[in-house]
Parts: sequence; structure tokens; C-alpha cells
Amino acid sequence: MPLPKPTLKARALRLLSQREHSRLELARKLRRHAEEGDDVEALLNFLEQNKWLSEERFSENLVHRRSARYGNSRIVAELQHHGIGGEMLAEVKESLKEDEVERCCEVWRRKFGEVAADPEGRQKQLRFLMSRGFSQKAIRTAMKGTMPDDYD
Repeated sequence: MPLPKPTLKARALRLLSQREHSRLELARKLRRHAEEGDDVEALLNFLEQNKWLSEERFSENLVHRRSARYGNSRIVAELQHHGIGGEMLAEVKESLKEDEVERCCEVWRRKFGEVAADPEGRQKQLRFLMSRGFSQKAIRTAMKGTMPDDYD
């Protein structure tokens, strides 16, 4: 006898038990399985009211996972892709500004470890850090090869 098809709520709880999801991402995943009469928005509201779905937790989790490897602009772009905006995005941007230079220096140190001697090597390092989403200020500081004393 085949197992009964899981309900939309069961699917949502299973997805949320695996990792945090943004509202937009979870809605997209649930709509594929929604049948006529299923109200995905009502389910998402229910999950938010019961604190099972949280944009704040999702944002914190994404920043925590990405901040060791990526710069502010890349992290912010990913949050926007997941539907995070407004005040939440502004708070995340502000918190990321505090240590971007330090994070950039650490990424540079792990990847390269020493200042490039030739212009081609410097360009390679510059392109790498830019592709990771770091700001020009952070890249310039990191490519000097020393950790800055103050981050202003």
C-alpha cells in the first residue's frame, strides 16, 4: 500500500527542519506541490506566527555561512535574491560594514598569503577579491599584505 501524499504543512515543516528558508524561497518550493484549494500564503503566515519561519533567523544564518568567504555586496545581493529587503536588509548591511576589511584580509591571506611582485599577479588578486564581493577599500587594504590597525 503506497504512503499517503504529505500535506503542504508537513512539507513545509520538513523543509524548515533541514535548514532556515526565506519566505520567498519556501513559497516557491511549496507552490510546486500545492493543489487546488491549498492556500500557501495562509500557511506561510501560520508558520511565521508560530515562529517556525523567520526572515531574521534566515538572514543571520546566511550571513554567518557566507561572511567568512564573501564580501558585503555579494552577501547583500544573495539576501535580495531571497526576498529580504527593507529594514532587515539595512540592519544586515550595517552589521557587515564593521568587519569587511578584516574578512577581506583573511580571505586574501588564505588564498595568496603574500603580496604579488608583478602587475599580473596583483590584477589576479584584485579580480579574485572583487569576484567575492569585497569593496575597493577592503581590497586595497588586504593587498598591502598586513592587517590594518584601524578599519576606518
